Amino acid sequence: MPIKYQRAARQLLVGNIIAYPTESVWGFGCDPDNQEAVAKLLSLKQRPVSKGLILVAASAEQFSRYLEGLSPSLQEKFRRPTAVPTTWLVPANKHAMSWITGDYDSIALRVSTYKPVVDLCVAFGTPLVSTSANTAGKAPSQWPWQMHRYLGGGLDYILPGSTGGNVKPSEIRDLLSDKVIRSA
Repeated sequence: MPIKYQRAARQLLVGNIIAYPTESVWGFGCDPDNQEAVAKLLSLKQRPVSKGLILVAASAEQFSRYLEGLSPSLQEKFRRPTAVPTTWLVPANKHAMSWITGDYDSIALRVSTYKPVVDLCVAFGTPLVSTSANTAGKAPSQWPWQMHRYLGGGLDYILPGSTGGNVKPSEIRDLLSDKVIRSA
């Protein structure tokens, strides 16, 4: 595992905010179990907690606690590969904290296949918050310099790398109804 992922994981473990490349744009991340880190990230983005946040992981297994209570068929549906990067809205259970779900009774979960995201989640050992690297109402950052323009010195660590080149963010789909909330 390259040292840059170990450095990023250490930043996450101590409650810091990082920026990292995703399939389509630069993202901000933090430890979803650290309420103070999430509050710091939301403040940085100027985003209300009510809107909720997406979690990303290297595998469906990293999301096992959030999948507890789902039927085997829904768990299989969640684990099934999709043609485009897909964020699933999964019914929230006791492990889904309100500072992640916001005003919703679901939690947004995405298993990434993009190597930098996978390696970051493996190094961290658990899912992490994944939200676009921008302030509310601004276009997501395609380049690190855009993050600096938006935020100045508000980031604790930027994981070196580049985005995967997808033009659109992940599709968002409801796990229960299969309704597409945001198309890719």
